[in-house]
Amino acid sequence: MNKTELIKKVAAENELTQKAAAAVVDSVLNSIMYSLAQREPVTLFGFGNFTCKHRDARQGRNPATGEAMEFAASNTPVFKPAKVFKDKVN
Repeated sequence: MNKTELIKKVAAENELTQKAAAAVVDSVLNSIMYSLAQREPVTLFGFGNFTCKHRDARQGRNPATGEAMEFAASNTPVFKPAKVFKDKVN
């Protein structure tokens, strides 16, 4: 399922126009991204937790040339599904 399909499904299940459903989906996704950018975890009961994990700078190697490379520090979003979510998938 891609974003367009998600919007269509939300619109159909909630008797909304696709434009209104798109606004809702965009708002939810933007709120999650904003919170993670502020280093605030997002917990959606029954769905899972979104957190931000810091990765320190590190040395690596270019696999093609074997040359040493420096990877800058970064923050990576992490999702951990809730037990209910895992149970439904399995």
